[in-house]
Amino acid sequence: MYAHHWVGRFYDRPVHKQTTTSKTQAGHEPRPVVYLLVGLTGSGKTTYAKQHLVPAGAVRLSVDEEIHARHGRYGVDYPEHEYFSLEEPVVAEIRERLTALVAAGQDVVLDHGLWLRPARDEWKKIVESAGGRWRLLYFPVPREELLRRLDQRNRRDDANALTVTPSALDDFYARFDPPQGEGEEIIEAGSFGPAV
Repeated sequence: MYAHHWVGRFYDRPVHKQTTTSKTQAGHEPRPVVYLLVGLTGSGKTTYAKQHLVPAGAVRLSVDEEIHARHGRYGVDYPEHEYFSLEEPVVAEIRERLTALVAAGQDVVLDHGLWLRPARDEWKKIVESAGGRWRLLYFPVPREELLRRLDQRNRRDDANALTVTPSALDDFYARFDPPQGEGEEIIEAGSFGPAV
């Protein structure tokens, strides 16, 4: 019922029971899974989600795509320094949507970089409070490979093609806190297809 009030790019999928997990030995359905994707821009988070998690029944929630739908392209339609103020209300809405989906028994993918451990810890608590269980999927990619991927993506104009220069990537690396000892599962670069 709650999901009928949502409209927009990532809110148009109906709430239904999870499909990516199997029943336990006792015949009870396990708690829904929320896949928390961790990695820098261009690491393959969106590609992996679209190729593996969404086809298995998970609902994908993307911060970047919603910001793009509302405000256009990062650094083109709005100044780069405005990103975080534009991101804040979108993240709050996604948090509400994720909570509602998990409460309804739906598996979810949070397609957001989750660069800092405190943010990852907060999302884990949100998932658990909603009755779900989390899986932290980490996409480590060497800098040179990211530069190659970003060079290709910089030529596109879709929501997942933020224009990133080598100096901006260096800044991203400086601000990124790779997960260590957080229950992360490593998804190796090149193990699932070309990055989008």
